[in-house]
Amino acid sequence: MIKFDGVTKRYPDGTVAVDDLNLEIPSGQITVLVGPSGCGKTTSLRMINRMIDPTSGVITIDDEDIRKKDPADLRRGIGYVIQHAGLFPHRTIIDNIATVPYLLGWDKKKARATAMELMERVGLDLKMAKRYPFQLSGGQQQRVGVARALAADPPVMLMDEPFSAVDPIVRKSLQEEFLRLQSEMRKTIAFVTHDIDEAVKLGHRIAVFQVGGVLAQHATPDELLANPAEGFVREFLGGEKGLRRLRFNRELESMPDEDATGEVEAAER
Repeated sequence: MIKFDGVTKRYPDGTVAVDDLNLEIPSGQITVLVGPSGCGKTTSLRMINRMIDPTSGVITIDDEDIRKKDPADLRRGIGYVIQHAGLFPHRTIIDNIATVPYLLGWDKKKARATAMELMERVGLDLKMAKRYPFQLSGGQQQRVGVARALAADPPVMLMDEPFSAVDPIVRKSLQEEFLRLQSEMRKTIAFVTHDIDEAVKLGHRIAVFQVGGVLAQHATPDELLANPAEGFVREFLGGEKGLRRLRFNRELESMPDEDATGEVEAAER
């Protein structure tokens, strides 16, 4: 579990990016941080792997204060996927995926074998292993980014708008592939998006942020759509919350029994 306890990020000019955040991200689930630009969701995400340090408050992973860990060591144990994939242009696909295993001292044969297995897992043709990022489509590059984040089998993954730079059809395919992978791997995932429909589709829980870095509501998708908090959250969801809830319920009904049971249990917790 990832836990924010009274976390604030204030910059020297007085700007408050995150304001007294108290939030729990349960183990083995996807928690989506959603909200408009400038609401502190990406800052919150980056504080988990210490790319940004909080001004006050405590962040723990499995009850361990992250400030007690060396930032580089902490990051090697956390998968990180960003918009546009962030691949190394001078490295082949197989070596991009094997980046963290190399840093951890794995021998080249083992690292590359793991990379090949992950290419298959995320739906990439193994013939692409020797290609370079510029030779892949945007959707294929994002798959490589996900595979790279999974390479050292981290228990925690951070995903910062990973599918927002691709067209809607590719985005839907990536979302479905991501949900399939998560059903197998059960990672603890913090996922940032500005798209409420993506949040409802992917999240076991949704944390809605408003400008000023304030957590406006934290709930399951069904709870959020059925009972949005007055004011900002209701306005952010707009007039389509009933339609979104209908789509959400239909997706639950279309899931295999095991997956649907897990979603319902998550909604009830």
